[in-house]
Amino acid sequence: MATITRIQPRALVRASGGPRYAVALAVDALGTGLLRPFLLLYGVTVLSLSAPATGIAMTAGIVVGLLCMPAVGRWLDRGARSTVVAASMLVRVLGVALLLATPAGHVWPFATAALFLGIGNQAWPAAHAALVATIAHGRERDAALAAGRALRNAGLGVGALVATVCLAGGTSALRALAAVTGLAYLAAAALVWSVRLRARPADTPAEHEDDGPPPRMRALLAANVVYVFCLNVPEIALPLILVTQLHASPVWSAAIFVANTVLVVTLQVPVTILLSRFSRRAVLALAGVVLAVSYLGFLAATSLGNGWGAPAVAAVSVVCTLGEIVYAGSATALVTALAPAHVLGRTLARFELSTGFGLAVSPAVITALAPHGPTALWGSLTAATLLSAGAVATEKDRGTPQESRL
Repeated sequence: MATITRIQPRALVRASGGPRYAVALAVDALGTGLLRPFLLLYGVTVLSLSAPATGIAMTAGIVVGLLCMPAVGRWLDRGARSTVVAASMLVRVLGVALLLATPAGHVWPFATAALFLGIGNQAWPAAHAALVATIAHGRERDAALAAGRALRNAGLGVGALVATVCLAGGTSALRALAAVTGLAYLAAAALVWSVRLRARPADTPAEHEDDGPPPRMRALLAANVVYVFCLNVPEIALPLILVTQLHASPVWSAAIFVANTVLVVTLQVPVTILLSRFSRRAVLALAGVVLAVSYLGFLAATSLGNGWGAPAVAAVSVVCTLGEIVYAGSATALVTALAPAHVLGRTLARFELSTGFGLAVSPAVITALAPHGPTALWGSLTAATLLSAGAVATEKDRGTPQESRL
């Protein structure tokens, strides 16, 4: 069984796409962090739209953006790599341009801008994973994917911090942030385009050169919809519980979000490397168990009431973040290992569809369960996540490369 025992920064950068690509990822993430967390605020304050209309437009953009994934998968399977990544950035440039051109009070131009932003945001993960899988293989690829996630979270965090400071400038500051975001996307797209990477048969290991069908992954895809709820727990579930049920200061929510970002940035690569001695499927199942334990921890923490409830929730959030790190380090890696090379793009596109669907429905599910009490919320998440972990652990890999069993 192949494992990685140490981090070699230069090799990791090379396996992740090279220095220019790494810079492009950082610039793209920084620009995304400047705008994405405040897109709702932009619609309400700058464009004078109602909050429900703005939220519906954003949700529609995400959902309709998912419909582009089959086409993205086919494009990737024709050999395109850096071109698809650059295109995912350029389409967001168009979205930002439409956003800046939208007159106040007009919801349809805003909805169109949200659609283009959604298309870019949905297409990027699959395109990035396919690019990395073309350069790196085996456990080196897993580490490279983890490094990309850590770098992206760092850029998102810095961008959101800068944007938060700039919000004191009002609507003019939001417009300026949007303009800077568009420029960042454009610069990142140019850098990625300069990489000029395509998939060739010579780039693919012999064990991947087969004509097998795309792996079904039915249990994995269904489980992934539940797993991705963990990504919205720090941003939606915990602030909702802390403010409405524990009546805690919003500072606790901010601290948890910052801690989550710092932990992901610092631990994503080391934890992925540490767990490389185990099979990816076993690690992904373990992630579900860790997440389920954290959900039970949140249930216990909320029972402590106003005094110790908020500190307890903050402490348990560290366990939840560790589960998120284990999940993120194994899920995409498992999918790339399962997929025959000639259908890698379509396989990643299907996986991204399940991720996007989970991210789209999780806010509605969380906000619907929360008013019924902590047991309804955390108990339901625990049961669903444990069932998903069991499905992942027991699913059989048929007609897949040998690497999928590592």
